[in-house]
Amino acid sequence: MRVGILTVSDRSSRGERPDASGPAIADFVRSRLGWEIAQTAVIPDEFPIIRDTLIDWADNLKLHLILTTGGTGFAPRDVTPEATRAVVERETPGIPEALRAASLKITPHAMLSRAAAGIRGRTLIVNLPGSPKAVKENLEVLVPVLPHALELLQESPDAEAGHSPKKELRA
Repeated sequence: MRVGILTVSDRSSRGERPDASGPAIADFVRSRLGWEIAQTAVIPDEFPIIRDTLIDWADNLKLHLILTTGGTGFAPRDVTPEATRAVVERETPGIPEALRAASLKITPHAMLSRAAAGIRGRTLIVNLPGSPKAVKENLEVLVPVLPHALELLQESPDAEAGHSPKKELRA
Protein backbone atom coordinates (compact mmCIF):
# COMPACT_ATOMS: atom_id res chain seq x y z
CA MET A 1 0.00 0.00 0.00
CA ARG A 2 1.17 3.51 -0.83
CA VAL A 3 0.73 6.06 1.95
CA GLY A 4 0.94 9.86 2.06
CA ILE A 5 1.58 11.78 5.27
CA LEU A 6 0.46 15.39 5.33
CA THR A 7 1.51 17.54 8.27
CA VAL A 8 -0.63 20.65 8.65
CA SER A 9 1.16 23.21 10.81
CA ASP A 10 1.87 26.90 10.34
CA ARG A 11 4.94 26.80 12.59
CA SER A 12 6.43 23.64 11.08
CA SER A 13 5.79 24.86 7.52
CA ARG A 14 7.73 28.05 8.35
CA GLY A 15 10.60 26.05 9.87
CA GLU A 16 9.95 27.42 13.38
CA ARG A 17 9.29 23.98 14.87
CA PRO A 18 10.38 20.56 13.65
CA ASP A 19 7.64 18.22 12.48
CA ALA A 20 7.56 15.39 15.01
CA SER A 21 4.17 13.88 14.15
CA GLY A 22 4.77 13.20 10.45
CA PRO A 23 7.94 11.16 11.12
CA ALA A 24 6.14 9.33 13.97
CA ILE A 25 3.40 8.31 11.54
CA ALA A 26 5.97 7.21 8.95
CA ASP A 27 7.85 5.08 11.47
CA PHE A 28 4.63 3.49 12.69
CA VAL A 29 3.31 2.72 9.20
CA ARG A 30 6.62 1.19 8.08
CA SER A 31 7.24 -0.86 11.20
CA ARG A 32 3.70 -2.04 11.99
CA LEU A 33 2.19 -2.34 8.52
CA GLY A 34 5.21 -2.58 6.23
CA TRP A 35 3.70 -0.09 3.80
CA GLU A 36 5.51 2.38 1.57
CA ILE A 37 5.59 6.05 2.47
CA ALA A 38 5.15 7.42 -1.05
CA GLN A 39 4.67 11.12 -0.25
CA THR A 40 5.15 13.52 2.64
CA ALA A 41 4.69 17.25 3.00
CA VAL A 42 4.49 19.93 5.66
CA ILE A 43 2.05 22.68 4.78
CA PRO A 44 0.42 25.66 6.55
CA ASP A 45 -3.08 25.70 8.00
CA GLU A 46 -4.59 27.08 4.80
CA PHE A 47 -7.83 25.56 3.50
CA PRO A 48 -6.98 25.83 -0.25
CA ILE A 49 -3.50 24.33 0.21
CA ILE A 50 -4.81 21.42 2.29
CA ARG A 51 -7.69 20.80 -0.13
CA ASP A 52 -5.51 20.96 -3.25
CA THR A 53 -2.85 18.69 -1.74
CA LEU A 54 -5.42 16.06 -0.79
CA ILE A 55 -6.94 16.16 -4.27
CA ASP A 56 -3.54 15.89 -5.96
CA TRP A 57 -2.39 12.99 -3.82
CA ALA A 58 -5.64 11.06 -4.24
CA ASP A 59 -6.33 11.78 -7.92
CA ASN A 60 -2.87 12.12 -9.45
CA LEU A 61 -0.56 10.15 -7.17
CA LYS A 62 -3.26 7.50 -6.58
CA LEU A 63 -2.22 6.99 -2.96
CA HIS A 64 -4.14 4.29 -1.11
CA LEU A 65 -4.09 6.09 2.23
CA ILE A 66 -3.51 9.70 3.25
CA LEU A 67 -2.93 10.39 6.93
CA THR A 68 -3.04 14.03 7.96
CA THR A 69 -1.71 15.30 11.26
CA GLY A 70 -2.63 18.62 12.82
CA GLY A 71 -5.27 21.26 12.33
CA THR A 72 -8.15 19.31 13.90
CA GLY A 73 -8.76 21.32 17.06
CA PHE A 74 -10.64 24.45 18.05
CA ALA A 75 -8.09 27.09 17.02
CA PRO A 76 -9.45 29.46 14.38
CA ARG A 77 -6.84 28.30 11.83
CA ASP A 78 -7.60 24.56 12.39
CA VAL A 79 -9.33 23.79 9.09
CA THR A 80 -8.06 20.30 8.22
CA PRO A 81 -11.47 18.64 8.80
CA GLU A 82 -13.23 21.20 6.59
CA ALA A 83 -10.69 20.72 3.79
CA THR A 84 -11.02 16.94 4.13
CA ARG A 85 -14.82 17.06 3.96
CA ALA A 86 -14.56 19.30 0.88
CA VAL A 87 -12.65 16.62 -1.06
CA VAL A 88 -14.08 13.31 0.09
CA GLU A 89 -16.90 11.71 -1.86
CA ARG A 90 -18.03 9.50 1.02
CA GLU A 91 -17.45 10.21 4.70
CA THR A 92 -16.42 7.38 7.02
CA PRO A 93 -17.79 8.58 10.37
CA GLY A 94 -16.97 5.37 12.22
CA ILE A 95 -13.25 6.04 12.00
CA PRO A 96 -13.12 9.42 13.78
CA GLU A 97 -15.80 8.21 16.20
CA ALA A 98 -13.61 5.23 17.16
CA LEU A 99 -10.52 7.42 17.46
CA ARG A 100 -12.30 9.87 19.75
CA ALA A 101 -13.85 7.10 21.85
CA ALA A 102 -10.47 5.44 22.42
CA SER A 103 -8.77 8.77 23.09
CA LEU A 104 -11.43 9.71 25.66
CA LYS A 105 -10.17 6.82 27.80
CA ILE A 106 -6.82 8.65 27.93
CA THR A 107 -7.79 12.33 28.08
CA PRO A 108 -10.98 14.38 28.24
CA HIS A 109 -9.43 16.71 25.65
CA ALA A 110 -10.25 14.06 23.02
CA MET A 111 -13.76 15.47 22.85
CA LEU A 112 -12.24 18.63 21.37
CA SER A 113 -11.11 16.75 18.26
CA ARG A 114 -12.97 17.67 15.10
CA ALA A 115 -11.10 15.10 12.97
CA ALA A 116 -12.80 13.72 9.88
CA ALA A 117 -12.23 10.77 7.56
CA GLY A 118 -13.54 9.75 4.18
CA ILE A 119 -13.00 8.23 0.78
CA ARG A 120 -12.03 9.96 -2.44
CA GLY A 121 -11.97 7.53 -5.34
CA ARG A 122 -9.95 4.61 -4.00
CA THR A 123 -8.10 6.68 -1.39
CA LEU A 124 -8.90 6.69 2.31
CA ILE A 125 -8.13 10.01 4.03
CA VAL A 126 -7.91 10.10 7.84
CA ASN A 127 -7.25 13.14 10.02
CA LEU A 128 -5.05 12.48 13.04
CA PRO A 129 -4.18 14.79 15.94
CA GLY A 130 -1.10 17.01 15.89
CA SER A 131 0.88 15.57 18.80
CA PRO A 132 3.20 12.59 18.28
CA LYS A 133 1.82 10.85 21.40
CA ALA A 134 -1.81 11.21 20.26
CA VAL A 135 -0.88 10.16 16.71
CA LYS A 136 0.57 6.88 17.98
CA GLU A 137 -2.45 6.26 20.21
CA ASN A 138 -4.82 6.85 17.28
CA LEU A 139 -2.79 4.65 14.93
CA GLU A 140 -3.04 1.78 17.44
CA VAL A 141 -6.82 2.06 17.10
CA LEU A 142 -6.65 2.11 13.29
CA VAL A 143 -4.19 -0.77 12.74
CA PRO A 144 -6.75 -3.59 13.08
CA VAL A 145 -9.02 -2.18 10.35
CA LEU A 146 -6.74 -0.38 7.90
CA PRO A 147 -5.61 -3.41 5.86
CA HIS A 148 -9.18 -4.60 5.37
CA ALA A 149 -10.48 -1.11 4.61
CA LEU A 150 -7.85 -0.56 1.93
CA GLU A 151 -8.39 -4.03 0.44
CA LEU A 152 -12.07 -3.19 0.06
CA LEU A 153 -11.28 0.13 -1.62
CA GLN A 154 -8.88 -1.57 -4.02
CA GLU A 155 -11.48 -4.31 -4.66
CA SER A 156 -9.05 -7.01 -3.65
CA PRO A 157 -10.49 -10.49 -4.26
CA ASP A 158 -9.51 -11.47 -0.71
CA ALA A 159 -11.19 -8.48 0.94
CA GLU A 160 -14.50 -10.15 1.74
CA ALA A 161 -12.79 -13.33 2.94
CA GLY A 162 -11.11 -11.26 5.62
CA HIS A 163 -14.38 -9.89 7.00
CA SER A 164 -14.60 -12.18 9.99
CA PRO A 165 -15.22 -10.75 13.46
CA LYS A 166 -12.68 -13.17 14.99
CA LYS A 167 -9.98 -12.09 12.54
CA GLU A 168 -10.67 -8.40 13.23
CA LEU A 169 -10.38 -8.90 16.99
CA ARG A 170 -7.01 -10.62 16.64
CA ALA A 171 -5.52 -7.97 14.32
